[in-house]
Amino acid sequence: METSTTKSAFTTKRMVEIALITAVICILAPFAIPIPVSPVPISLTNLVIYIAVFILSWNDALFSYIIYLLLGIAGLPVFSGFTGGLEKLAGPTGGYLIGFIFMTIIAGIGTNKFGGKKLPAVLGMVLGLAVAYIFGTAWLAYQMHISFMAGLSVGVLPYLAGDAVKIIIAMIVGPILRSRLSAIN
Repeated sequence: METSTTKSAFTTKRMVEIALITAVICILAPFAIPIPVSPVPISLTNLVIYIAVFILSWNDALFSYIIYLLLGIAGLPVFSGFTGGLEKLAGPTGGYLIGFIFMTIIAGIGTNKFGGKKLPAVLGMVLGLAVAYIFGTAWLAYQMHISFMAGLSVGVLPYLAGDAVKIIIAMIVGPILRSRLSAIN
């Protein structure tokens, strides 16, 4: 019989799942497409996070992202453009990296707490992205010495269509991966 204490324990399986998602973030996040209108490149980081919240609990997805963030801060080239180090966090994209912490929590709760139902999952992803955008835009505006509204025009508007596509992809791929992985558990 599984107790709540057993369920929340750090099992080998749970550690492997967290490590695998962390590895996927570390592999895909550095691949970034710079765009001429912004110092913020197009990244796959949020797509991996969206899929991760289908596969893991929201807190395990968060743990995975924080490990990725710490690896990058330590200097491993896992951030966009194969960069790493504390200076990346202090640079124009640092606010987005911090904002992804909150995006993971909100998207994860929207996905996990409602049994993977589509509407709460999408709303969680959209709301989480909005919060990440607030952190990212505020920090970008501060770094570039521009207004928050100007920060929105360079740090958010060029990405909205692509982020909508990432959410659609996650809504298709995430449930498939979750069901296939649960079938082998």
